Amino acid sequence: MNTITRFAPSPTGRLHVGNIRTALHNWLLARKASGRFLLRIDDTDAERSREEYVEAIRADLDWLGLTPDGEERQSARMALYEEAFDRLRAEGRIYPAYETQQELELKRKIQLGRGLPPIYDRAALQLTDEERAAKEAEGIAPHWRFKLDHDEPIAWDDGVRGAQKFDPAQLSDPVISRADGSWLYMLPSCVDDIAMGVTDVLRGEDHVSNTAVQIQMFTALGAAPPRFAHEALLVGKEGKLSKRLGSLGCDAFRERGVEPEALVALLARLGTSQPVEPIAAREMIVNTFDLSTFGRAPAKFDDAELDRVNAAIVHQLDYAHVAGRLPRGMDEAAWHAIRPNLEKVGEASEWWRIVTGPIDQLEFSEDDRAYLAQAAETLAWSDNPWGDLTAALKASTGRKGKALFLPLRQALTGMNHGPDMGELLPLIGEQAARERLRDAAKA
Repeated sequence: MNTITRFAPSPTGRLHVGNIRTALHNWLLARKASGRFLLRIDDTDAERSREEYVEAIRADLDWLGLTPDGEERQSARMALYEEAFDRLRAEGRIYPAYETQQELELKRKIQLGRGLPPIYDRAALQLTDEERAAKEAEGIAPHWRFKLDHDEPIAWDDGVRGAQKFDPAQLSDPVISRADGSWLYMLPSCVDDIAMGVTDVLRGEDHVSNTAVQIQMFTALGAAPPRFAHEALLVGKEGKLSKRLGSLGCDAFRERGVEPEALVALLARLGTSQPVEPIAAREMIVNTFDLSTFGRAPAKFDDAELDRVNAAIVHQLDYAHVAGRLPRGMDEAAWHAIRPNLEKVGEASEWWRIVTGPIDQLEFSEDDRAYLAQAAETLAWSDNPWGDLTAALKASTGRKGKALFLPLRQALTGMNHGPDMGELLPLIGEQAARERLRDAAKA
């Protein structure tokens, strides 16, 4: 059976890092099995859904390299939900309930006060036809609940959590449709998973009880449930849920200069027993993805770790990958020379300014000025100007180590550190290099 996964965001805001991780893991699960990864836009909430968020979701997935193999929108599938609703209602699996939100909250408080679980008491099932008619005559529109079958426990083998078992009598009959006719998540999601052929549902552990309920919905609709896996939620490095993580999205990462490859490399293994490594090759990340390595402890997201991975990823990027983001005139040789000193691609412009000039000259001692004057006259262009220059100066001055190399670097770049001078000096060029050495000798 071809593996089909799905990512189902609501377009009521931008994707945040937790959403991104869920999308990535579903993409990896599908790619590992040579299957399909689908995007489902859960836009049944017409009041809060925005088209700009739909476009942003698509753009973010593309930026991350997680372009889906197909897309569906729940707003275009209402007839399917109505058909399933009518069928379940005719079979006695859906019933109307008339309690207000305030009445339900009062029931919860009473149950909790008595030390009982806050489960819906199914009072609506006790209403007679006359009582229901009276309520509707008063203008009280019902919400609709799915009636759970209490006869057998609900069990499944979870891809992350292992064997799971729920007593349906300890679960509330879920509301599937509001009094205003709008849909909640539960039933439309099952209908879509069946229609879209979804074979694997990988989501956060906060959905575990939803899965127990939905397994019965799949069965009631005459379909085999997909395979379920529930991963630990993402938390901050302090070990607590962070509001910041809920707003940290692709825009924020792009503004920081984070490469999508770095974000993918980090989130692919966060919360698993596999080490987080700066893997730029997507194929390797796909091939090593394994649900059996996922742990039960919360997955900790750390900005410092992302920055570390990002820098290592930048050091692997080839020129073709970054050419469009580099300053004008910076060629492949320049990128190769400067790349090891970067944490972010955007920093290349500052290093390129050192190549193209002008630079701010440092102050040198009298001995160093004389040394640099000699260097300006000794400089002879060749295939290896830096190696030839330093070899000649070492022989003529007796200098070595830091005394030999540092004044030259400082005079040529205005910096105490930086790219390998053997690669950088050819970029600066003979004329500019000689002028900088002479200027430094006068400083």
